[in-house]
Amino acid sequence: MNITTLKTDTIGILASTLCMIHCLATPFLFLAKSCSATCCTTSPNWWSSLDFIFLFVSFLAVYQSVKNSSKTWLKYAMWGSWSALLLIVLNEKTQLLPLFDAIIYIPSVALAALHFYSLKYCQCKTASCCTQ
Repeated sequence: MNITTLKTDTIGILASTLCMIHCLATPFLFLAKSCSATCCTTSPNWWSSLDFIFLFVSFLAVYQSVKNSSKTWLKYAMWGSWSALLLIVLNEKTQLLPLFDAIIYIPSVALAALHFYSLKYCQCKTASCCTQ
């Protein structure tokens, strides 16, 4: 078993899961905040920056997992899911298109599932299988 793939898939699963928790917690945290203090309706900068931290960590995890994957279709699926997540986060920040808020869970869950799949089924058994 390739230890690099194991670590990056685990990091990818963790990043995707934490991203989903972050997205799930946001409405509840700011609902509680607005009920207790009516000073502002926007999220703090440190909370908003977590989106980009998760994107960066998940980018690194996808990059390494794809580099060490034995399945070509998985490479496209991971990059496609990550790209969709990036576009949704950027759209959320710029409000270019009116999207349903829960749409962000689709690429996030997909990334976690793809990392689980990669961890279980797409391990390179030899050093030559990952040099594509």
